Amino acid sequence: MATSAQVDPASARTVARPPLIIRRVEAIPVALPLAKPVVMSGVNIAHADNVLVRIEAADGSVGWGEAASAPTMTGDTQGGLVAAVRHLAPRLIGQDAWQRAELVGRLRAALLGNTGAHAAIDMALLDLAGRAAGVPLIDLLGGGKRERVRPMWLLGNTTTEQDVAEARARERDGFRFFKLKVATKSLAQDIATTHAVRAALAPGTPLCADANCGFTLDAARDYLGATRAAGLLFLEQPLGHADLEGLAALARSSVVPIGADEGIHSLADVEAHAQAGSGGISLKLIKLGGFDAALEAAGLCQRLGLEVNVAAKIAESSIGTAAAVHLACAAPSIDWGVSLTRFYLADDIVKQPVPLRDGTIALPAAPGLGIEVDEAAVERFRVN
Repeated sequence: MATSAQVDPASARTVARPPLIIRRVEAIPVALPLAKPVVMSGVNIAHADNVLVRIEAADGSVGWGEAASAPTMTGDTQGGLVAAVRHLAPRLIGQDAWQRAELVGRLRAALLGNTGAHAAIDMALLDLAGRAAGVPLIDLLGGGKRERVRPMWLLGNTTTEQDVAEARARERDGFRFFKLKVATKSLAQDIATTHAVRAALAPGTPLCADANCGFTLDAARDYLGATRAAGLLFLEQPLGHADLEGLAALARSSVVPIGADEGIHSLADVEAHAQAGSGGISLKLIKLGGFDAALEAAGLCQRLGLEVNVAAKIAESSIGTAAAVHLACAAPSIDWGVSLTRFYLADDIVKQPVPLRDGTIALPAAPGLGIEVDEAAVERFRVN
């Protein structure tokens, strides 16, 4: 049997490995229940419509990936994700998973866009290869810059009192970084809630806000002016995803940095937002199409002087959460924190969810993503 030349991450030497032949690729739609609804601008999310990608090799080893549907961010619906993965699957069957870079290139040429599907497949290929090589996924990306991350907790309730109570409860649970969803209440309520949450948190606790495109330029200016004393670390995506002119005007008048999320889908988007005055970027695997593109974007952010937030979509299981941790640990910097979303689920699909200890999550040390999928749970949450 022919062999594949691979670089051993532990020693940086080239080693020969038997081919890791792919024999099966599955797209599995799941509906994961949230512990409670999350309120965002224009939407109330009660469950997560995600798609899992399961790639099985001829030797029986399995790699997993995940992508969340995000119609207003990536254009991906759950049905669209399933169709995209199934369209690409025949191009993987019989191929050597060690040749990930070449395979990913072929897939991109075969299907334009569909970044969520590409990201989930890339994740599953890396998980499979890491398990086969006996190394964590991050080693296949060139190694890490850090060994643990500090996740932020997302506050998205209908009342100020609920947000304050939840902030205090999550602080007791060990969270030391918070993001508040705004443009979900009246402007006056958003302002009052921001000050109330700031007062409820321990001094110095990082607090940021995310409008998910929900503010007008005037409303964003009013919000930022009225909450200046709250010391927000940044305000994420206050305006429409394509409103670079508005972003430039807001950035010129604000002492609080303006972050970009929904508007970032490529390196060109990163550069355009930097030129418009954005202070930082939220990087998601599903927006950029996989690890290589996301890390390239993180490197570009460093060169452009932009801060970085690494984020998973609401709400990914511990599969997507583990992937986000690997990405965050590999990125040059993550000064704007890490948004991990398995905490918002009522149930998970892994045997041991990624744990929070002392306010941080450690980089999984086991091979691949470092988690073990509970296939019985996957079947329980599978949808037609």
